[in-house]
Amino acid sequence: MASHFWWYVTRAGGLVAWGLIVASSVWGLLFAMRTFGRRVTSAWMLSVHRYLGALAIVFTGAHVLAVVADNFVHFDLADVLVPMAASWHPLAVAWGIVGMYLLVTIEVTSLLRLHLPARVWRGTHLLSYALFAVVTVHLLTAGTDADDVLPEMLAIGIGVVAVFLGALLLTWRSAPRTRRKLASTNGV
Repeated sequence: MASHFWWYVTRAGGLVAWGLIVASSVWGLLFAMRTFGRRVTSAWMLSVHRYLGALAIVFTGAHVLAVVADNFVHFDLADVLVPMAASWHPLAVAWGIVGMYLLVTIEVTSLLRLHLPARVWRGTHLLSYALFAVVTVHLLTAGTDADDVLPEMLAIGIGVVAVFLGALLLTWRSAPRTRRKLASTNGV
């Protein structure tokens, strides 16, 4: 058991980080679409979204540190910080490294949101879609879960839901506001 401790921490940290990234992305979509209307305050929705993102950073850090601490497959700092530097499944590990950088970029720019132009923040925050895709590819190609059908089906199912919600949000935000125009022309 003791010899597998870091492997378990690596695996659990990665799976939890992926789940938190998914949860934060879906929660952000629900927040942006104002799904819950006035029943839930936007401050609470935003706080939960930020909390999920912060937890994703923490568990990603635990995942990376545990990979370095594990001695079954040797990873040094360059292997976990530089894409394609690892000798073990370099492409699969590179997806995770790129995902880590995207996650950190999104989180840091969110913390600096008040100091950034809205267009810069929004453009950076839209990288969340790429983050979801990249970490899902990492999940499906690296580690011991790569050949399991359940994570693959779960990732595909969640991906379909996320794409559907993203398309719904895009359609909803770009739709003309005809209802307001009709109401104002009819004297309502």
